Amino acid sequence: MTKIAVLGNGRVGGTLSAALTGAGHDVTVADSSPGAAAEAALGAQIVVNATPGASSLERLLALREELDGKILVDVSNATVDGPDGLPAGLLYPGSSLGRHLQDALPGTHVVKTLNTMLFTVMTAPTALAQSPTVFLSGGDAGAKQVVRGLLEDLGWHQDWITDLGGIETAQATEAAVLFVPHVIRSSGFAPFALSISR
Repeated sequence: MTKIAVLGNGRVGGTLSAALTGAGHDVTVADSSPGAAAEAALGAQIVVNATPGASSLERLLALREELDGKILVDVSNATVDGPDGLPAGLLYPGSSLGRHLQDALPGTHVVKTLNTMLFTVMTAPTALAQSPTVFLSGGDAGAKQVVRGLLEDLGWHQDWITDLGGIETAQATEAAVLFVPHVIRSSGFAPFALSISR
């Protein structure tokens, strides 16, 4: 059993916390208040960033001490939203939230994952007609191995998990969020994910 703090209690945070608890982990969910987030992060071995991507960097910088030496699983995308509330652009073009977090938190092992799908697929990958792909980006091999184990706990088969390399590769997966508004306008909020067929 791993002690996990999920920062963010919206749809993404709620979905992940319920599934991780169901998998046998000791999960604490923190809302957006700084005190709750700091307390949850301090007592955890792994911290999941499910806060809104546009404010994630500021929120997590305030937790520098609590996050030191820990694995930070970043599932958020930092976007500039359009009038309809859907992503219209990237907040960090040419870079990524994951990269900015790693640069700002050098003592933390940032692993980017689960950010290329509708939130319902994060914990139910077998619900799709075609096998989805989940990506890992991060500079620490040990941290990525731990996160790989968490993904398997969430129902991801080993051969559905693709390690892209260092945190710089998060730029590619975060850019994929620009597909999302077009998919939603075309097909609604039906579950979807990126998939690599070989």
